[in-house]
Amino acid sequence: LRHLEQLGVPVINSSWSIEATKDKLYAAQVFAQKGIDTPKTILVKSPVSPSLVQREIGFPAVVKIMAGSYGKGVYKVESRSEFQDFIEFAHGIKSDEAIIVQEYVGHRPGEDLRVFVVGGQALGAMRRKSRDGSFKANITRGGEGEAYPLTKDLAALAERAADALGLDVAGVDLLFTEQGFTVCECNSAPGFEGFERATGIDVAGAIIDYARSRVISAK
Repeated sequence: LRHLEQLGVPVINSSWSIEATKDKLYAAQVFAQKGIDTPKTILVKSPVSPSLVQREIGFPAVVKIMAGSYGKGVYKVESRSEFQDFIEFAHGIKSDEAIIVQEYVGHRPGEDLRVFVVGGQALGAMRRKSRDGSFKANITRGGEGEAYPLTKDLAALAERAADALGLDVAGVDLLFTEQGFTVCECNSAPGFEGFERATGIDVAGAIIDYARSRVISAK
């Protein structure tokens, strides 16, 4: 991608935006700097005191590897002792692995929203719900999706999150809170088969139209 960019070839998404999105800690830092609401996040590396996590984040908490997708590498720990067991296990597999610990948003457990943003415009929203009792609602791991009303505030939040990371095409995942929504993360290569099925929106067509406009404007 960097090579193509240097040649002046339009790319969707840019190399920087993909790299920034894949680094979950950096993405959280960008959101914080832009004033976009996101769960409280810290980075830890073994050995780490559970007391620190208790003080800064609290339990239950969500632990994530630095890069992951489709709900992989994301775990919920309920207590200090469970966190300690997890850290010892992770350290035994890869001793130098840094881990993200994030505030658990449990207002509507096992549910979230996926908003598709193309070219800076939110196309629609899908509510995802776990069917196996997990706190993760990803369609790829068996969650079910249904269309959700795309309000102006909801669209604006998703568009701000995608713009903060420079994403032309983004799947923005939002969590329900008592006040509204908070940004969980963005995806730079989001699947859209389940989204199209649930919402009836032609995501592929929107991406093609946007790509065509980018090529025309580059000429």
